[in-house]
Order: sequence, then structure tokens, then C-alpha cells
Amino acid sequence: MGFTDDAKDAADQMGDKVKDAWEDTTERVGDKVDEMKADANAKKAEKERDAVHAKNDVKEELRDD
Repeated sequence: MGFTDDAKDAADQMGDKVKDAWEDTTERVGDKVDEMKADANAKKAEKERDAVHAKNDVKEELRDD
């Protein structure tokens, strides 16, 4: 029974390693998705800021004329 117990333990350890690797991978993917969303939101905010500045500049020019 020693051989079968060793094989079972080895299979359990391998299963644990695979599970840990899967969890790490899914966590990394989730982190990357969050990072990409944050970058997209930052770029959107910058574009909105630039649009507001441009609009305000045009309004200021019209007031000066």
C-alpha cells in the first residue's frame, strides 16, 4: 500500500500546484484588466479636460472680441 499512498500523495501535490498556478494566473489576468480599464478611464478624463479647456478658450476669445 506504500506505493499507492505515495502515488496518491504525489497526485494531490500536483493537483495543489496546478490549482495554485491557475489561481495565480487568473489573478494576474484580472489585475491586467483592471490596469487597462484604469488607463482607459485616465485617457478619457484627459480628453474631456482638453475639450473643456478648448471650449473655454473659444468662449474667452469670443468675449474679447
